[in-house]
Amino acid sequence: MNQPKKILIITYYWPPSGGPGVQRWLKFVKYLPEFGWKPTVFIPENPSYPIVDESLSKEVSDELEIIKTKIWEPYQIAEFFGKDNKKFKAGQFDVGNNQSWKSKLSIWVRGNFFIPDARVFWVQPSAKFLKKYLKENHFDAFVTTGPPHSMHLIGLELKKEFPRIKWIADFRDPWTEISYYKHLKLTKSADQKHRNLEQQVFEKADITLATSFSDAENFRQKGANAFCITNGFDSEVKSMNPEAVKPSENTNDTTTQKPNNLTKFILSYIGVLEQLRNPEILWKVLNELIQENEDFKNDFELKFVGRIDEKILEKFENSDLKKSIKNLGYVSHSEANTEMQNSDLLLMTNFPEESSKGIIPGKIFEYLATGNQIISFGPKESDVKKILEETNAGKHFSYDDSETIKHFILEKFEEWKSGDSSARTQNIEQFSRRNLTKKLTEIL
Repeated sequence: MNQPKKILIITYYWPPSGGPGVQRWLKFVKYLPEFGWKPTVFIPENPSYPIVDESLSKEVSDELEIIKTKIWEPYQIAEFFGKDNKKFKAGQFDVGNNQSWKSKLSIWVRGNFFIPDARVFWVQPSAKFLKKYLKENHFDAFVTTGPPHSMHLIGLELKKEFPRIKWIADFRDPWTEISYYKHLKLTKSADQKHRNLEQQVFEKADITLATSFSDAENFRQKGANAFCITNGFDSEVKSMNPEAVKPSENTNDTTTQKPNNLTKFILSYIGVLEQLRNPEILWKVLNELIQENEDFKNDFELKFVGRIDEKILEKFENSDLKKSIKNLGYVSHSEANTEMQNSDLLLMTNFPEESSKGIIPGKIFEYLATGNQIISFGPKESDVKKILEETNAGKHFSYDDSETIKHFILEKFEEWKSGDSSARTQNIEQFSRRNLTKKLTEIL
């Protein structure tokens, strides 16, 4: 029997971290042994996670080797300037009139002094530790996954020392092309430093991974050997309700027959909702529907499952939507999956700028696995739109499509009232975590 190849994953996010950042490599690590690769994971010993989800620790195998070093992060300094600066840990910011002078100063410091991010102080200690570790232990490949993109600076240091070990730089989000980059209030020299470091990673990494088709193409144009491996869904999403997804004669298709929710027509948003991705056009349309349609007003529920920016919640206080909102706050990943299953329509949002068309929020794949319909917002010709059309799983809108948005929601509401909540999705198995891991090992 052939010995498994060995791969080292260098990541900041790992259980008990919650949120979307941890999911990708938690699942790759789960399935890599099936395809002849033995993973080892390198993480910080004392991280400052924005969200904690202890339930995810159950998914980590007892046989997995995990190595750690200590980290120092300056977030306590940022939080001294104001409690809203806790959002920095998750790459979120107050925008427009919501920015105080303290917030503006903190953002400027964050962008210009901590390059590429506030975890940069982990780079040199980690590089020193891992150089010694790699001299003593054989590995065929190592992975750096960002954000935080300071992980890739660890990769640059290791590649200099070990040129024969294959380096995979995984970008769960872009670096200088991410929508919030322009909000960092960068000086010209700081901007250039960000771009130079990004370029070095693209040129030195053997493989660059992107989570969207557009990002992979952008990375290739910058000189990277880039491939797209999207995020995906794992088996536990579908197993939450075995009846939710039934194979048809075509194994790529699924027919969903969801029991009609007898009490409310539920539109759910699962995850973190920040100001930069706030679909104000949707709230306007829902307010109008409540005012115009008595049945809709009585039967509709807008459910938030996750952390919603306080400024967004404040604006709901003075709207007709207020009485229709149920805010559950952050729940465990398994509970979030249950809420997805028990919804009639699932909401997904993206940044409105054209430069964000390549962002594919990870939750879309878990949404797909439920078989429920999806309503999505973002740039017009986005990768998300492509996936929804390919899978027949819902509809994508730009932020100025009020009439078509209203028509779509009413159409789904009428289907719910009539008890016809069946929908046909197709081609979703390509996004299973096992199949995506197989694709990763083929690239390796």
